[in-house]
Amino acid sequence: MIETHGQRQTSAHYARLGSQECERIHRASIEIVEQVGVQVHDQAALNLLVKGGGRSEGIVVRIPERMVLQALAVAPKNLTLFDQKGAIAIRAQGHNSYYGGGSDCLQVLDHRTGQRRLAMLEDVVQALTVQDALSEFSFVMSAFLPSDVDPRIYDRYQMEVMLNHSTKPIVFVSPDFDGCRLAIEMAEIVAGGPDAFQRRPFATCYINVTDGLIANQEALQKCMYLAGKGLPQLYIPLGNGPHSVGGNTAFQYAGVLLGVVLAQLVREGSPVAVPGWGGGLINLKTMAGSYGMADRQGLALAMGHYYGLPTFGMAGCTDSKVLDVQTGAEIAFSLLLQTLEGGHIIHDLGFMDSGMQGSLPLMAICNDWVQWIRHATAGVDVTHEGLALDVVHQLGPTGDYLSHPHTLAHCRDGCYPRLVDMATHSRWVEQGQLDMAQRAASWVERILEEHQVEPLPPDVQRDVHAVVEREARRVER
Repeated sequence: MIETHGQRQTSAHYARLGSQECERIHRASIEIVEQVGVQVHDQAALNLLVKGGGRSEGIVVRIPERMVLQALAVAPKNLTLFDQKGAIAIRAQGHNSYYGGGSDCLQVLDHRTGQRRLAMLEDVVQALTVQDALSEFSFVMSAFLPSDVDPRIYDRYQMEVMLNHSTKPIVFVSPDFDGCRLAIEMAEIVAGGPDAFQRRPFATCYINVTDGLIANQEALQKCMYLAGKGLPQLYIPLGNGPHSVGGNTAFQYAGVLLGVVLAQLVREGSPVAVPGWGGGLINLKTMAGSYGMADRQGLALAMGHYYGLPTFGMAGCTDSKVLDVQTGAEIAFSLLLQTLEGGHIIHDLGFMDSGMQGSLPLMAICNDWVQWIRHATAGVDVTHEGLALDVVHQLGPTGDYLSHPHTLAHCRDGCYPRLVDMATHSRWVEQGQLDMAQRAASWVERILEEHQVEPLPPDVQRDVHAVVEREARRVER
């Protein structure tokens, strides 16, 4: 975890939008949700919103400002996730930043062959092993969409792998409501029951909403289900909208506000994380979704902080198809900006080609850059010990500072990333003249050979797998 925005300049910070800009975007979102309305494609959600004070014309619901303000007043300003052992792993609040992988890449850039290929379930297993081993990854996601399982229930297989191959918090994605419900069922089995999981949730659902003004049925069902159980959710509308970055942000946040209102109508105090990336601009040169566009950085995240809500951010990803200079620049800039702005749960580390391709070595490289950013944004110790005036008085201009006990006491203060080459040229030659991608691939291989995760108890493994088997039988009928 990295914490920025310290009260006494104890850490670095940055904000793209000021309070006046955020207020104007907020007012625009209120006008949209109050006068234009949002399409709500679920009857139960529609009924609940109308009962709470909304006005409907068919499937379009208009939400008055007072409903929004009431929901914002009771929505938690934090989101806490535990690990499977019951320890707090993520406190998404303030300007604490946590990092993890992404979900559902169709292709993998195979670090053994250098070739792009369809992802398999074993790639999900390997991705979870790597994410569990990397020190700067605070949560895990599936990384890949396996092509060797039934595509109708692929997410059930992913969840089983995530529960078995990491003890870190899980962010899962499901294409339908049943997938969300079954993922929670499997997590409750591991936790020891619904009450135990509610007290210490170690998994949360990334809800993909069609866009700001179209709330699809599956997203609404997931929102209400999770809120009803008192579980955290990531409610993320992204998609269509105006091409101007401010207009697009207001458009998407109109849908965000509807999601916050709906969750609080179901159960006051339901934790909801909102988008920490977006601006929604499509690349008009390629007409493809783009991760590296500078325009969209910092907008949604500023609005999340404006509302005081936890955010689900995105960084450590690239539009490049190979591990090249573009990759390095895009992952470094995105990670740095998300951290300086205080993004909370930051996902998609290791993603390439606009989310179509993933790379295990790139995950390892991201781990190094997060470590670098941790040191680059940290506060400076200006206490008596940190300023070392006694040492300077003792040794003077020509003293041997290197062998002094003060150096030994602080020798681990510096940043020494594992993959960044800081050696001399001769030493680099001796070590095989490897570039960073090659060093990362070697480290990944070592992780896959050596890293062990404490297995779930056999009866728990059996019960989790029984859920997947039940689904497999159902779709075969």
